[in-house]
Amino acid sequence: MSVLIERNALRTTVRVSDDGEGIFHRIQRLMGLYDPRESILELAKGKLTTDPARHSGEGVFFSSRMFDRFSIMSHNLLFSHEAASDDWLIEGEGEVSGTTVSMTLANDSARTAKGVIDAFAAPEEYTFAKTIVPVRLAQHEGEKLVSRSQAKRLTMRFERFQTVVLDFAGVEEIGQAFADEVFRVFQASHPGLEMLPIHLSEGVRNMIARAQAA
Repeated sequence: MSVLIERNALRTTVRVSDDGEGIFHRIQRLMGLYDPRESILELAKGKLTTDPARHSGEGVFFSSRMFDRFSIMSHNLLFSHEAASDDWLIEGEGEVSGTTVSMTLANDSARTAKGVIDAFAAPEEYTFAKTIVPVRLAQHEGEKLVSRSQAKRLTMRFERFQTVVLDFAGVEEIGQAFADEVFRVFQASHPGLEMLPIHLSEGVRNMIARAQAA
């Protein structure tokens, strides 16, 4: 393992690297996922751990939101989050062994750990009750979100939260079966879970309304 710290007048960056299996492939193997890209979606949701006796599963989620820039590179996959934008996925052509985590924070940042945690806590509780899920991470390159299997992949582990904000930024359309599975079938079986779709295109909004009215 190696740790590198770089600091200039504006910001500080920390990089931690190892030569292990790779975080995305480890999650894929231990959770029985079809594709390592699905690991990124699960990390973005939060409350994900492959070793519950030692880890809470909250570290990556909150770390990614405490820094101005946060990224994880492993093999040919990159998971990145910027405070001013959304989670996104890049597939490269090269192969990077192990895992490299990079974290950058402005030296004069006013962001606090308490402020970040409070944004995802239930009212008057200090618990991880709310998550924001970038729906486009369920949409692999060349795919459209049309099937019930994709919807089940998206909603996996939602029941661990009280509120799930579904961010549809970057998703122009969804299929009837996908919308029905998420907003009628899954919602009906989890009536205590609040799901809030945001950043909807007209096509996505209409399909969600159709599913909810069924």
